[in-house]
Amino acid sequence: MNSPDLRPPESTAAADAGTPHSGTPAPARAWPRRHPWLSALGLLAAAVAILIALWDWNWFKGPIERQVEARTGRKLQIGGNLDVDLGRVPVIRADALSFANAPWGKAPSMASAQRLELAIEFWPLLKGEIRIPDIRLSQPRVYLQSDREHGGNWVFGSGGGELPKFRRIWIDDGRLEFIDPAGKTDIRLDIASREPKREDAAPPVDVAGKGRWKGNPFTLQGRAESPLELRDTVNPYRIDLRAAAGATRAHARGELVDPFHLRDFDLQFALSGKNLADLYPLIGVAIPPTPPYALDGRLRRAGALWRYDGFTGKVGDSDLAGNASVDTAGQRPYLRADLVSKRLDFDDLAGFVGAAPEQGRGESTNPELVAQHARQDASARLLPDTPYHLEKLRSMDADVKLKAARIEAPGWPLDDMQAHLLLENGVLKLDPLNFGVAGGDIRSTITMDARAATLRTRGDIQARRLDLAKLMPGVKLGQDAIGKVGGRIALAGSGNSIAKMLGGSDGSVAVGMGQGQISNLLMEFTGIDVAEILKFKLTGDHKIPIRCGFGDFAVKDGVMTAKSLAFDTSDTVLVGSGTIDLNQEKLDLTIRPRPKDRSLLALRTPLLVTGSFKNPNARPDYKRLGLRGAAALALGAIAPPAALLATLELGPGKDTGCAGHVVN
Repeated sequence: MNSPDLRPPESTAAADAGTPHSGTPAPARAWPRRHPWLSALGLLAAAVAILIALWDWNWFKGPIERQVEARTGRKLQIGGNLDVDLGRVPVIRADALSFANAPWGKAPSMASAQRLELAIEFWPLLKGEIRIPDIRLSQPRVYLQSDREHGGNWVFGSGGGELPKFRRIWIDDGRLEFIDPAGKTDIRLDIASREPKREDAAPPVDVAGKGRWKGNPFTLQGRAESPLELRDTVNPYRIDLRAAAGATRAHARGELVDPFHLRDFDLQFALSGKNLADLYPLIGVAIPPTPPYALDGRLRRAGALWRYDGFTGKVGDSDLAGNASVDTAGQRPYLRADLVSKRLDFDDLAGFVGAAPEQGRGESTNPELVAQHARQDASARLLPDTPYHLEKLRSMDADVKLKAARIEAPGWPLDDMQAHLLLENGVLKLDPLNFGVAGGDIRSTITMDARAATLRTRGDIQARRLDLAKLMPGVKLGQDAIGKVGGRIALAGSGNSIAKMLGGSDGSVAVGMGQGQISNLLMEFTGIDVAEILKFKLTGDHKIPIRCGFGDFAVKDGVMTAKSLAFDTSDTVLVGSGTIDLNQEKLDLTIRPRPKDRSLLALRTPLLVTGSFKNPNARPDYKRLGLRGAAALALGAIAPPAALLATLELGPGKDTGCAGHVVN
């Protein structure tokens, strides 16, 4: 009995057609003959698999090197292995890479890396477009150089194609060096990538390094955006960096555009240090020596104009705020500033006249100013003799305004200040330089010409409506005095320090006051009237009228000679003569009291004012003591003061009441 055939009809037909006898197996070559395309595809897949397994990717090093050189004009060398992981986004690995520098560059290589790993998108590659979504660099070294003739070595030649498009870069143990020989700048930075805040963002980098900026050593650390953003000359490059150059500290956070050229940027910029004068070699702006400072504001650049707007901070013990700019488009940097201080410590301005601020508890200073103050204390002279640096005055132009609402100056009756400094082509002018003093004001115009080897200075200073009592804050008997004082100083001199200028100056000094009142006891002390002093000690002091006071000095070669010097009250006339030597800083004045009342115990003796500016001495001339004095001199015998007092603005009232009056 035969078994049924369970094969499907197609199988039965195929078997019957392929075999002459039922039950005989078909030859193996029958299937490829019937399906040639499927067989070929299978063989091709097997061949590709074998090829991938056995292929040496180093064969592509030559074509890649030639493509890079064609696109950049620079030679690329792959000194190690080249390998590829195929996938949806192939990953290429290459070791020991070196990218050539520009022909004019100092170093042979512009860039190198121990290993490079990059992912490359496959489909854009078929269109001739190179897109690299990710790149990882191990121990990359980048050397950037700026050159006045050629620009930067990061500017590539036209190689007949676009550069690859990078999206993300990761750096392990990177190092970047930037040099600008013409600008005496040399920067070396260590760079390492950090995880970005967003997955799709390019990883930022931490940077730390050091170098020279315009020949001055500095250190740098902070964080910046991915280095891939550096080549973008349109969109901003964000940074948060801290730098130190000696005692100077800077903190910049914000945006740069085209950072290698520092073309434009907008940064919040904090700056601090021990002395603003230290900024001269860094930024080329000359500032007089100051105590320690700390400022913070908005730093921007647009072309040749650098702006520091809305800054606030302190200089020494003074607050300071305002706006400043430096324009570098001209022959010299031009500084413009509008500065405001709510509370100005007066000795913080000492550097403007070549002196050091006061030292002691609560005073801000630095080692240089401490040493300078020690030299001042040890010197027998009072006037500052520190020379001005004329080359700094010639190196820049400036237009600076400063207003101080309140001035701290113990022992000095200063109230406020307004100054306008204009420096152009080596000529400095302070107009005005105004101080609120003792309820009145002192207005000055000072010109300093630094175009020659020796500084030529001219000053015109006018005092108006100064309160007599406030001018004597340390004199108890003078605190209730009444009267207004005015004066004028007109001097011209040559010398590179304040001491030299005054020591050889010519001109005039005049001071005067009109009617007022003063302590009778003070005048009796001046006239050394023992009987009157005892009387007022027992019965109490009272004020007596001031009729006038005046002093008129001619100045020649730094020596002030008194032409007229007198102080007239209803009780006593003080008449003076002598000289004040600005060069030797010596006083030689004689004040002769002429009491108008009679007293048996009045010692009619001159008062000698001698000594130096730093150590003045006032004492009676004991050699000329007498029991009674002669009649008081007539003021008119000295010189009628009317012409002098008429030129001085003393305030309301009659200013020349004693002109030409003779005292019997």
